[in-house]
Amino acid sequence: MRPIVPRLLALSLAAAFSAHAATNPPPTPKHEVSDTLGGQPRPDAYRWLENPDGEGVAQWIEAQNAYTEATIGKAPLGKELSARIRELAITSTTRSSPELAGGTLFYFENTPPQPQPVLVAKAWPDGPVRTLVDLNKGDGNTAITEYWPSPSGRYLAYGTAEGGSELTTIHILDTQTGKALPDSLAWAGGGTTPQALAWDADEKGMTYARFDAPAKGKELREFDAYLAHHVIGNGQDKDTVVFGKGYSPIAEYILLEGEGGKATALLANEGDGGPAEVFLRQGNGAFKKVLGHEADVRSAHWVGDRLYVVTFAGAPRGKVIAFDASGKQSDVLAQGDGAIQRVTPIGNGFIVVRSAGPDWWADQYDSKAGFVRRLPLPATGITIGGIAAEKGQDKALITYGGWTTPTHWAEYDGTSGSLKTVFEVKPAADYSKVHVTRIDGTSKDGTKIPVTVISMDGITPNGKRPTILYSYGGFDIPVTPSFIGPNLAWLERGGVLAYANIRGGNEYGEQWHEQGQGTRKQNVFDDFYAASQALVDTKWTDTKHLGILGGSNGGLLMGASLTQHPEQFRAVVAMVGIYDIARHETAFANGPYNRSEYGSVKDPEIAKAMRAYGPLYNVKKGTAYPSVLFTTGANDPRVAPWQSRKFAAALQDASSSGNPILLLTRMNAGHGIGAPFSQRVGNAALSMTFFANELGLGE
Repeated sequence: MRPIVPRLLALSLAAAFSAHAATNPPPTPKHEVSDTLGGQPRPDAYRWLENPDGEGVAQWIEAQNAYTEATIGKAPLGKELSARIRELAITSTTRSSPELAGGTLFYFENTPPQPQPVLVAKAWPDGPVRTLVDLNKGDGNTAITEYWPSPSGRYLAYGTAEGGSELTTIHILDTQTGKALPDSLAWAGGGTTPQALAWDADEKGMTYARFDAPAKGKELREFDAYLAHHVIGNGQDKDTVVFGKGYSPIAEYILLEGEGGKATALLANEGDGGPAEVFLRQGNGAFKKVLGHEADVRSAHWVGDRLYVVTFAGAPRGKVIAFDASGKQSDVLAQGDGAIQRVTPIGNGFIVVRSAGPDWWADQYDSKAGFVRRLPLPATGITIGGIAAEKGQDKALITYGGWTTPTHWAEYDGTSGSLKTVFEVKPAADYSKVHVTRIDGTSKDGTKIPVTVISMDGITPNGKRPTILYSYGGFDIPVTPSFIGPNLAWLERGGVLAYANIRGGNEYGEQWHEQGQGTRKQNVFDDFYAASQALVDTKWTDTKHLGILGGSNGGLLMGASLTQHPEQFRAVVAMVGIYDIARHETAFANGPYNRSEYGSVKDPEIAKAMRAYGPLYNVKKGTAYPSVLFTTGANDPRVAPWQSRKFAAALQDASSSGNPILLLTRMNAGHGIGAPFSQRVGNAALSMTFFANELGLGE
């Protein structure tokens, strides 16, 4: 909804905007506010842009959108790239997120340009496919956020959210009849708090994460999530609290259903990025804590009737311990080569997925944790995704893909060690001539940073290749070899893509993550700069042809990189990013959830570090900044869209280079999760067109 603005102000703003729309960014008034951060003054001339309902803000957003669209519209390769990107995005049907329950395989299926994936099921392994949930009959802006089959596969709970908001409502389906049950569970997490659900053993009810309903006429307060129990057929008002009231205002939960729902594990976090506490319960009893934060737990999985927990305490690459349903602990697997990403059952043993930088692999172990074999997957260039398996079954469904390998599903036989492809996405073009190279950068403290360089055969370093460097650097999230898909359009025209494994992710384990948190966040930015310099030193490109790309926490990375090293980059695309890091915590609902990653501004040392690296605080008047394209979504629940508004305004005012500083706000979008096909393609085309124009692609 748009605010009502006094007519005089609206007319004056419209006149000012129209006068500048052709060649200059819209003017942004300054209303000085000042406080302190890290013991230093922090002026904030654009705080008025934080309120979307404030005077002139809607008009300012419209004017920025118009300026961006007009500027991008002049790019000579725009239509050609957009058409090619859409063509490359229309692959054969894709599949994702497989789960096995009661001999039934559930998964998402999507046939581009279908807006949203469809939730389907089939008897494993060779039954016919049945459509269970299809939300594509509307405008495509309602997405399935998650799903949870009951232990026998008879029922299916699934969440939906609209317009990128991620605020979830859970629905229940009878998979045998295909009929929806009347149950509707609102306020079931999303955005700040992930959805969580575990079925009862008798399938008559479930435990799920939720917020309290907002008071009449009030907005939802996305804090104090807790676990409630729902009985099928009852109204939500009859649900009972089973855990979490008073646990933490920034609680996040993962529920893990044991065999047949007879036991349930709970991983409880205080915000994002930190370790979990582990709780267990038998049946519908009370949850009892078996591990605290000191165990540094990041993931767990039931293997038969024991919960296998990955702990990083004293083991920076991870080790595995186990609990039976009563809470008795035992050691399973010591730390080994590679960081543990996940553990999954197979037969009477288990599979461990590991990584080291951009390399991923999987090892099989027997019931006594004896090594059986390494799975026969490609040795480099892939990521291992979901693994669907059930206790006692010697076969598992392994999903994987890589830079030049679209999604593959393979049936792995744990007895023979054979791997048989059962499904693969057919790409829209030939990727066999794409070449992958590995180089290293050296960060400020001497740490080696792997950089994967991707080009077409025959494209060799000449010192000026138009190059896009991507990374993320936070929240334990690795940069993985994922299918380049529509990015082939960049490579076909002589461009180069590069991906850096910087600290803040977990590619090398939890220590790699921790070295990019809190007061050590500067390591992340130093690593990224080192990766960019490695591309220059190896003659792939130069600073006039180097662009950088990142989103969310990666948007913070973009902001810090361009303010710390404005001379290093020619163009920047920063998506849904954080730039006023202190206000992210204090003036936005999701901010407190990120304290475990960034630290709290209330800590003097953290405040000092934030003041030093925070992008908005380090914009300097008269600096020749690179070209920048900001994108954000008006409904983003994870990062406030005003972050992009304020930083864009500051750079537009300060830059002396004459390079465009652009901002595009999508009004019916969020953080990008659950975005429909057209929006995903549009975002890719926008970024690539911007980079092509700024970096001289094809010249």
